Order: sequence, then C-alpha cells, then structure tokens
Amino acid sequence: MPKKLILHNRQSPGDVVMLTAAVRDLHAHYPGDFLTDVRTPCPHLWENSPYITKISDDDPDAESIVCEYPLVHRSNQEPWHFVHAYGDFLAEKLALPHVRPTAFRGDIHLSEEERGWISQVHEAVGADEPFWIVVSGGKRDFTAKWWGPARTQAVVDHFKKRMRFVQVGEAGHHHPPLNGVLDLRGQTDMRQLVRLVYHSAGIICPVTLLMHLAAAVPMRPDRCPPKNRPAVVIAGGREPPHWEAYPHHQYLHSVGTLPCCDDGGCWKSRVFPLGDGEPSDQSLCVDPVVESGLPRCLHEITTEDVIRAVGRYLR
Repeated sequence: MPKKLILHNRQSPGDVVMLTAAVRDLHAHYPGDFLTDVRTPCPHLWENSPYITKISDDDPDAESIVCEYPLVHRSNQEPWHFVHAYGDFLAEKLALPHVRPTAFRGDIHLSEEERGWISQVHEAVGADEPFWIVVSGGKRDFTAKWWGPARTQAVVDHFKKRMRFVQVGEAGHHHPPLNGVLDLRGQTDMRQLVRLVYHSAGIICPVTLLMHLAAAVPMRPDRCPPKNRPAVVIAGGREPPHWEAYPHHQYLHSVGTLPCCDDGGCWKSRVFPLGDGEPSDQSLCVDPVVESGLPRCLHEITTEDVIRAVGRYLR
C-alpha cells in the first residue's frame, strides 16, 4: 500500500512553490509509493496538482512531516539550487536513495477552464494586450531585498511607450506606488496572482515569490516564443546566485564584487534597524548606502543595468 504523507510548511509562498517541486519529484522517482497531502499557508498554490490526495489529519496511517531545507546552510560552499532543497530533505527523512529535481522549476498547474479565462488586465483595460508584472518593495522583515521605487519608476518610464506594466504586491507589505502602471497591489489573491503570471509576458522583481512563479507557472501558448517566461531579478549580494537563479532569467547580482559577499551571499535581513523588536533587526547590512537607503550590493545595480536586461528580451 502507498505510504501516506502529510507535509507541513509554514514558510513564505516562495518557499512553498519550491516544495511543490519536491512533491512532483518524489512521485516521479517513486511512482505509486506515496500518497501526499499538504498543510501550507497558501493552499491555492496546490490547486489542480495531480500529486495531492486528501488525507485526514487524524488518519492513523498517515505520517506528518514538517518540511525544512537545511541544504541552504551549505549554499555558500556547495553548488545547490533551491529546487534541490526540499527533495534532499525528504530523501533523508524517508530513507530514500534520492529525490532529485526532474525540472528546473516549481510545479504549478492551471485547469483548462482557468487557461480560458481572461486576465485581470484584460478586464481592466478592455483589451488582451501583453504586459509585464513589476514588484517594487517587499516584506518589511527583509528590507535588504528592496531595490528602491525611484529606480523601478525609471525603468517603467523608459519602456512605457513599448509595453504595459502591472504592479502587484501583498496588502500590508511595503510596495510604494508607481506611476504609469496598472495598479493591482492588494487586489490579487494567490490564485489570481498565478493566473496573472500565466497571462504575463515578463516580470521584474527582487528575489521573491514572483521570480519563482515566473519559472513555475506555464507560459501562455500565444505568448511564446520564448519557451520560458522572461524575468529580470534584481538580486544584489544577499543570496548566492546558484541557489536562486533560473537559467533563463536575467539575474543581476553582486556576489564576488564586494568584501561582504565575496565568498557567497551575506544572508542579511535589513539595511537599517526598524526598532520593531523583530529578530531581523539583529541581521543588518554591513555596508549600507545612506543616500539611497540600499545595501551597496543593490545600490551598485543601476537603472541602466535593469533597462539593458529587459531590453535583451525585447530584441
């Protein structure tokens, strides 16, 4: 009989996207050996997944596993990507030879009905036109990931005659408004965001959920080519690039160019303390730039760098 697993994870949505990859890979390597259900903060990411079976919390035959990714602690020393992380953990936990990635992305599924719905952008502007999604800001516990709204605005202004931009961001997080964009901040639940990514032609963001969705959500057929969704990720030096970057993204990083990240990512949380009592206030950038309010690793990634990266996709 298949072994029943209930996989628990209370981390951020981007982490959950990577857990979808491990569930896919577990079933790919051991077909018929497991039945899997999940308990995560964003159940909409699992909709339509062929690998999810409803299992009751009180099922005596089910094993509950709190999923972690200790592999990240070796990411500065060894060549692993995030897509390996949960699979490596499950292989050890379940005493399996391996759970290796079978695709270089998370595993997000859309139903045929969803694929046929028009996008929120189509609804708002009355036309099915290509658009890029842009993120300006993020969670306050990781201010060291933010690039800055003035710089993002300059990129939007540069391309405003060539394409439409749609700004997204979770309500309650820090997402300063941009001019000249379709503003959908706080107006998309997780499933709506997945569908928005499906209809999008590209994404500009820091290291966050959107970069993982850019890879994991299938491309709309009439948006192809390219085969993979364009994404420009403004990363700086917080994470080692091989841990986060997807091969078809433009991943702009500073690792190796500054003393604080010359041997991998610094993994710092904030640029300056916010005085809110959170642990992130104890994990501060060691080289902040006061004039921009950014870590130096992000300060040195210029507007021109991002414009050039986006432009490569538009040739």
